[in-house]
Amino acid sequence: MKGALVGGCLALTVACATPASAIVIGGGGSASTDCLLALSVDANYPVATPKQVRCVDGDTACDDDGVVNGVCDLRIRLCANSTFNPSCTLSGLASVTVEHALDNGDPKFDPDFQGLQNRVNTDFGFPVDTADTCTTMGIIHVPIKGPLGSSNACGRQKKTLKLRALSSSGPNGIKEDKDTLKLYCEPPLTDPNDPTSNRHCDPTVLFTGTFDRIQRQVFNQNCAVSGCHDSQSQTGDLLLETGASYNNLVNHAPANFSALNAGWLRVTVVPNVSGDLDTSFIVHKLDGDLPDLTYGERMPLHRGKLHATLRDLIELWIQAGAPTTGWVPGTF
Repeated sequence: MKGALVGGCLALTVACATPASAIVIGGGGSASTDCLLALSVDANYPVATPKQVRCVDGDTACDDDGVVNGVCDLRIRLCANSTFNPSCTLSGLASVTVEHALDNGDPKFDPDFQGLQNRVNTDFGFPVDTADTCTTMGIIHVPIKGPLGSSNACGRQKKTLKLRALSSSGPNGIKEDKDTLKLYCEPPLTDPNDPTSNRHCDPTVLFTGTFDRIQRQVFNQNCAVSGCHDSQSQTGDLLLETGASYNNLVNHAPANFSALNAGWLRVTVVPNVSGDLDTSFIVHKLDGDLPDLTYGERMPLHRGKLHATLRDLIELWIQAGAPTTGWVPGTF
């Protein structure tokens, strides 16, 4: 579906350009309040009444970078007092809250949601009374699931954006508009001309090397999250965000006293030569074979055990001396 349905943009302090494929949707809730805050996105599912974004990695119609790299960069703008539905005349936006936007230990915290909240706070001068006032465009990054297993199987993955908007006080009191948007990313088909073909991913296409794969598929999705090893929390004095993880792991002493007393390092290696799994704390933390409770709990904390493919990936990388670049045999 082409063509923006946003009403005429006015000369305000907020940019009004809309991507060519974007449409405006209400996001759900009461029809009488759904125009208070609307979403300008590349909604494409279901076809008759689009209300979700279902994107194939690399599809320029919805993936902003247009590159097959294991992540869909999904475009989004929020619009106040929308005229997309003429039957709804509510106006006067007082506030917008993006769920899971605070890095306060929330297990569902998402930095993309935090960025969207910051964009709202910057672009909207509350209260917003003018029709079709939109934020500048932002990006929600949704990674695919996988690759996993010997066949490098991949699948669809989802993020759910939830918003809560309140109206300014008027003759009918304060109104609430709750919106939900489901955003999906899925890998390309192995045969683009056959919709029944499998979805398998080539790691050498998605990642630049073994450590890049570990960073993006393991650390970014399971470890550098709120309450754990992100920059806000740094639990166990360990930061695993991009750019920091390697030096915080390789031949670095653990903060855990029992592991330190046992002579373990977080990752024990002769760089680019070989490594020792038995004295690498990360291996025991991921496998869960810790000697006793003084060594802490298995990681990821309060989540299912990391997939065997990903544990093997880390072990092979350590055994090869934890190289920063290039591919270790068996990891692609």
